[in-house]
Amino acid sequence: MNAIEISSYGAPEVLRLVQRPDPVAGAGELLIKVAAAGVNRPDVLQRKGHYPVPPGASDLPGLEVAGVIVDGDVAAMKAAGFAIGDRVCALVAGGGYAQLCVAPVAQCLPSPKGLSDIEAASLPETFFTVWSNVFDRARLQPGETLLIQGGSSGIGVTAIQMAKAAGATVIATAGSDDKCKACLELGADHAINYRSHDFAEEVSRITAKRGVDVVLDMVAGAYVAREIKCMAEDARLVIIAVQGGVEAQIDAGLVLRRRLTISGSTLRPRPIAFKAAIAAALRSKVWPWLERGVVKPVIYQVFPAAQAAAAHALMETNQHIGKLVLTW
Repeated sequence: MNAIEISSYGAPEVLRLVQRPDPVAGAGELLIKVAAAGVNRPDVLQRKGHYPVPPGASDLPGLEVAGVIVDGDVAAMKAAGFAIGDRVCALVAGGGYAQLCVAPVAQCLPSPKGLSDIEAASLPETFFTVWSNVFDRARLQPGETLLIQGGSSGIGVTAIQMAKAAGATVIATAGSDDKCKACLELGADHAINYRSHDFAEEVSRITAKRGVDVVLDMVAGAYVAREIKCMAEDARLVIIAVQGGVEAQIDAGLVLRRRLTISGSTLRPRPIAFKAAIAAALRSKVWPWLERGVVKPVIYQVFPAAQAAAAHALMETNQHIGKLVLTW
C-alpha cells in the first residue's frame, strides 16, 4: 500500500510518500480501505518529535480515517453490527495516513448518513475529544456557559456545535475578526478576538461578572491564571493541549473560594475500552445530530495524500477554520 511516513523529525517536508506492507487486522479489529484521513495538531507534534507513538501503534501519522471495511475479525464485526463493505469512520492510535488502516472495532462508527467520506474522516478525533472532555470530564449541562479557547480550530468548531446542540451558551475565542465571525456563524453566542481584547475581561462583561461554568483550554501556560479569574463557582476547567506552555502560576485562593475543578486529559494513549465508551455515546447521542444536520462537519481544505506536507504547512500557519483532510 501507499502511505505517508515521517522520514525524520522536522519540517513538513520530512513527510514522504512510500510503500509499506499491507497491515493485517487482528482479533477485535477491522481493516479499512481508506478514502480520506483527517489532519490534526497531534500529527504535527508527532512529525516534530514531540508526541511519542503509543506502544504497539503504527509509526505512521494519522488518528482518524473514513472508508470501507475490507477485512477483519468477523465475530467482532457481527457483534458491532458491521459487515465487509460497510462505510465507516474510525479513531486510531496511528496509521491513518495510508491506503489501508487497521482499527479496533470498538473505535469504529458508521459513517453518518448523508455525509461523504471526506466529511466522515473529519469527525473522529475532534468528536471523541470534545465528548470526552466537555461532556464526560467537565459535565457540561444544558443552560450552562462554555468558554472555548481556539473556537475556529477543528476542536473548536466541533465544540461550538455540540455544546449548542446540548443547550449550552457558548463563548469562543479566536485570533481574528474573520475567525470570530465564523464562530458566530457556527452558533457561538459570543466570539472574542483575543488579539484585540482581553478575553477574561470580556467574559466578565458578557456574563455580568458571574463567569463561565466550563472552560475548554488548548493553550494552557499563562492562560490558566486568566481563565480561573473568569470562572463561576463550581466551574470546571479542562486542559487538552499546551500550545502556550506547560507552566502556569495560579491564584490557589481563588480556586478554593470558588470550588473550581482543574483537570486535563490526552486521548491517544487511553485503552480501547475507554474509547469504546465514547464511541457508544457518540453513536447514540451525537450521530443523530449529524444526520439531522444540527451539527455539521467544517472542512477548510482537502489535499491529495501525497501533498500531506502542504497540509501540515497550512495547519502551522493557523489560518484554517475547521478541518484539513487528505484523500487517496
